[in-house]
Amino acid sequence: MSSLLEVRDLTVQLKMDAGPREVITGTSLDIGEGEAMGLVGESGSGKSMTAKAIARLLPDGATVTGSVTFDGTDVLALSGDALLKHRAQVAVVFQDPRAHINPVRRISDFMTESLRILDDVPKAEAVRKAAAALDEVGIDDPGKRLKQFPHELSGGMLQRVMIATALLSEPRLLLADECTTALDVTTQAEVMAILDDLRRDRGLSMLFITHDLELAGAVCDRTCVMYAGQIVETSAASRLHEDPLHPYSAALVQARPDISSTAERLVAIPGRPVSAFEAPSGCRFAPRCPHSLDSCRSTDQVLTDLDGGVVRCGRATDLRGNLLDGAHV
Repeated sequence: MSSLLEVRDLTVQLKMDAGPREVITGTSLDIGEGEAMGLVGESGSGKSMTAKAIARLLPDGATVTGSVTFDGTDVLALSGDALLKHRAQVAVVFQDPRAHINPVRRISDFMTESLRILDDVPKAEAVRKAAAALDEVGIDDPGKRLKQFPHELSGGMLQRVMIATALLSEPRLLLADECTTALDVTTQAEVMAILDDLRRDRGLSMLFITHDLELAGAVCDRTCVMYAGQIVETSAASRLHEDPLHPYSAALVQARPDISSTAERLVAIPGRPVSAFEAPSGCRFAPRCPHSLDSCRSTDQVLTDLDGGVVRCGRATDLRGNLLDGAHV
C-alpha cells in the first residue's frame, strides 16, 4: 500500500507565557491510500496537535521541525493558495461542532462558504451540493435544515453537518478528532456508521483520534498509541487488544471497562499522564510502568520493528506475550 501521508520526526513547540513548550517530540507515522489509522492515548498526549500540524492549523508562534508529506508534497513549506488547496484535500471534523459553527449564521452559510469563496461555485449550485451532502449523511429534509440556525439542531445532527461540510471539498484524507466524544452512545454509533460507510465508498484515508480503543479497533486498519508527545506503538488495530507490544498500550487495554465480564474495580494506570514538556528523560512511561528497570529511565527509547508493528520500548522483546497476564517480567 502506497503512503498518502508521511510524518517523520515531527516536533512541535508552542509559544506560552513561560516560554516555548514542547507538545510533540519526534512523532512518525504514515497512512496509506484508503487506510483508516487510529490515534489513541490519554488527554494531553499530543493527538490533536498532531492532526493540527498535518492540516497546518497550529496556533500562531508554533515552531515545527521534521517533515509532513502529503501525496509527495512538503506540507510545512506550503503557503497561500497551495495551503488552501491542501486544507481542501485534508478535511478536519472537530470534536465539538458548536464551537466551530458560527451560531448567528444559517447552516447553508456555513456549508457553502468555502465552495463559493475558494471554488467560485455559484450560490444556487453550492446550496444544491450542500443539500445533497446532508442527504448523504442521513439528515432528513435538507432544504429545511439549510435554512436553520445551529441552535435548532441537535448535537448529533450538527456533527453530521460537520461531516457533510468536510466531504463537500472531496478530500482525500479525513482527520476525525474525537468527533463522537460529545454524543450519546446511540448517536455515536449512528455517526460512526455513516462516517465509515462514506469513507469506504469514497476510498478516503482517515486519521481517527479517539479515547475509545474499542471504537478504534472496529473502524481502523491500524492503531497508533501516543504517550507524552511520542508514538510508542503502531500495530494492526485488532492485535492491539489481544497482544499489545508496549506496556502503555497494555495498560490502556486493561483499564477499559468490559461489559462481558465483572470486576471489583477497573485496573487504573498509576500516576498521571504528562505532556511532552513535562516528560522525564529516558522512557517517558517508565515512572508509571510496572515493568520498568533502571536502564529504562536512563536510556532514550527509539521506535523499532517487531512482528509487523513498531514499538518504543527496550524491553519489548522480553515482555512479548506477557503484558496482559499481569506478570512482572
